[in-house]
Amino acid sequence: MDAKVFKRLPYGNSNFESIQTENYVFIDKTPFIEKLEEEENKYLFFIRPRKFGKSLLLSMLSHYYDIKQADKFDTLFGDLYIGKHPTPNRNSYMVLNLDFSGMDTSDEASFKKSFAGNIQDTVRGFLNKYSYLVPKADIYFEQIGAEQSGVNALRKTFNAAEDAGRKLFIIIDEYDHFANDLIAQGNTSGDDVYRHITRANGTVRDFYEILKAGSKTVIDRIMLTGITPIMLDDLTSGFNISNNLSLKAKYNEMLGFTQDEVQTLMLETGVDQTLINVDMEFLYNGYLFHEDGAHRVYNPTMMLYFFHELREEGKPPKNIIDENLKTDYGRLQRLVNNEPNRLQLLKITQDNGVFSDIVAKFPVDKLHDNKYFISLLFYMGLLTIDNTQSGRLRLKIPNYSIRTIFWEYIEQLTLDRNKDIMISYTDLGNAIWELAYKGNARAYMDYISRHIFSCLSNRDLQNFDEKYIKILLLSGLFQSKLFIPVTEPEVSTGYADIWLKRSHRLPDIPYEWVWELKYISKKEEAGKKKDIVKEKLAEARVQLKKYRDSHLFAYRTDVRFLSVIFIGKDKYEMEEVQ
Repeated sequence: MDAKVFKRLPYGNSNFESIQTENYVFIDKTPFIEKLEEEENKYLFFIRPRKFGKSLLLSMLSHYYDIKQADKFDTLFGDLYIGKHPTPNRNSYMVLNLDFSGMDTSDEASFKKSFAGNIQDTVRGFLNKYSYLVPKADIYFEQIGAEQSGVNALRKTFNAAEDAGRKLFIIIDEYDHFANDLIAQGNTSGDDVYRHITRANGTVRDFYEILKAGSKTVIDRIMLTGITPIMLDDLTSGFNISNNLSLKAKYNEMLGFTQDEVQTLMLETGVDQTLINVDMEFLYNGYLFHEDGAHRVYNPTMMLYFFHELREEGKPPKNIIDENLKTDYGRLQRLVNNEPNRLQLLKITQDNGVFSDIVAKFPVDKLHDNKYFISLLFYMGLLTIDNTQSGRLRLKIPNYSIRTIFWEYIEQLTLDRNKDIMISYTDLGNAIWELAYKGNARAYMDYISRHIFSCLSNRDLQNFDEKYIKILLLSGLFQSKLFIPVTEPEVSTGYADIWLKRSHRLPDIPYEWVWELKYISKKEEAGKKKDIVKEKLAEARVQLKKYRDSHLFAYRTDVRFLSVIFIGKDKYEMEEVQ
């Protein structure tokens, strides 16, 4: 009996033809082609967080609809759903693929030149590809060389399609990439360039107005993808023909992997499941883009990274989140410079979520408004739908991997606002090592108390409470990679503040910890006749004993239970419950 030939993992590969012809595994998303084609409005807009498979989706659509790919149909689609149930429009279009990542956003003149050059180069490639259909292709090609405008180059595709007697399918990937770059600059120059190019007579506005005009003649279908709906709103009437599919329940699983698809991925690629000693759902799953979506989905890049590292190293990766996937802190820094958004980010981190509706689209000028800021976090993949409670939509942080990004934000924001805080990561790392391997919690508490809490500004002290303490304690712990911190794990008797689980990579760590945190302000301490510290320690002692006896920790001898009472910003008391 021949051994099964396993398929390759398409980690970092978004070329549909390469995946289908070079023995990569492909999770069949082609049933969605039927759904997309059934939409009455054929000018489609679909956004998802970074690295969620948008480029592969567009590559699949391009190969399916491109007339020049007709002779490859059976090779590329024969074993997929759509190959067995082809739609009437398969391989019937001239396809123009545009990608607006990599634009020069240093200033307006550079952007205009870069944007025009991108379109010109793409149209030249289009004319070369379809020269066999277009009698005047060489003439149009030469004319583009003399054009200074990307809009005028785009018109050549319309002319070419008319000459060929064919309809156009326009595909645009990363439609908002340059807009996000400009917004993230956080300065007047970036704001001005963004407004100039998206408002009336602006370079980008003109481009989309030409697309809108072309939809009345030779453009039959348009597909735009990106990360946020911001620019779509700012273009207003320049491109008001799109059908936004992003928040429709039937497209919830069009991108991302369901639990069953993850299982298929492992079986098809020969991932050794006995090597998986972590809770993949806890680390990576949780995305839901409509409250009525059938299944939650994993970010596909997260899962492919995890399985790639597992096969390469024979064990789960040391870094649970792909460094290439982390949202750039600078992209969010400008948005949290104002106090309401900073406080909102802190509250979401503390509560692991927020009640809020999702706004379908909004202009850049609204990003400092609370509900629009929350919606932006949703579109970026930092929040997802949790559930509906009493008619209110609750959003949550999707999984542990994304929660670590929030902790990084909070730590960086704290350092930005408190210039007196100087962290020695060597000393901090040594203190966490003492906590893990020696069972010495005081070294870590001393370091955080002396080098972070005592240096906080009066502004931060206004929000200083048990939840804030918890977040600052955790921000140092997760970076060490010795522990996997879990906030408020549910036990039979309530919710513990912090559970420090040993890393799956370090089974020799002898201790895990459960911490119960309390906070007493200096005013409270001074105003109490009785010893309030002893009162709080007694309260914590009762809670910890309940946690110790719960189903989660009963009979475990490797878990230690600690209460820590912080008094003001520069004192603390702690007690271990045996």
